[in-house]
Amino acid sequence: MLSKLEGIVLKTRAYGETNKVVILMTEEAGKIAVMARGAKKPSSRLSGVTQPFTHGNFLVAKGKGMGTLQQGEAISTMRHIQQDIEATAYASYVMEMVDRLVENDRPEPGVFHMLRQALHAIEEGYDPEAISLFVEWKMLPFTGVQPTLSHCAGCGSVEGEFAFSFGQGGFLCHRCFHMDPYIIRLTPTQLRLIRIFYNMPIDQVGNLTLKKETKRFIKNIVSTIYEEQSGMRFKSKSFITQLERTPLLFNQTEKQPPEE
Repeated sequence: MLSKLEGIVLKTRAYGETNKVVILMTEEAGKIAVMARGAKKPSSRLSGVTQPFTHGNFLVAKGKGMGTLQQGEAISTMRHIQQDIEATAYASYVMEMVDRLVENDRPEPGVFHMLRQALHAIEEGYDPEAISLFVEWKMLPFTGVQPTLSHCAGCGSVEGEFAFSFGQGGFLCHRCFHMDPYIIRLTPTQLRLIRIFYNMPIDQVGNLTLKKETKRFIKNIVSTIYEEQSGMRFKSKSFITQLERTPLLFNQTEKQPPEE
């Protein structure tokens, strides 16, 4: 059975001397593995469309076991992502999150749309660090962790001063600070931004410009949730850390925060 699928190449691995196994995140079928025969040959018509980050339409023959990639037509090869080291680093992190957290052969159109928007936003020059931060918060439910961010996890209040509590799994208002001696106090801006990253569509997040310190603060919270509460660690994040320690290679331009 032949299926035409819109998808994004998450990663590939060699299979034999000339073939590739290609992992696609598709809108209709979810995350799938397909065999691309001969795709390692530079002359193959499948060589270009099976490069990581490629967004395209793919014709897949499905039978028992792994499907076979018959044809592919690129919608975007993400040239900027391919050529810019900062864009490559954060886009790789976004794709690793999706690959690690989404189950095989299970349709997740919402994740596909988010991934497509995230990669195109990075491709168009939006802040890749802010985009990856958005994806981190959006993918949290796939780890089994759903923090309480709309109200106080202790009393349910929506008003007052707030802090983040890892122990209570979300926000605590000032009336409930006693529940956790290790709370992280939040300014109103930090509170609002965390809610934005968790709740808002990516097309609105893409327009945010944030100071490096603001991104680092929010990133530390979500990274701790991943590492300490879900046990998830990502290889591509180590690469980002190495690049951040090499200012000549990494874009360290600091941007201004959004208006209150």
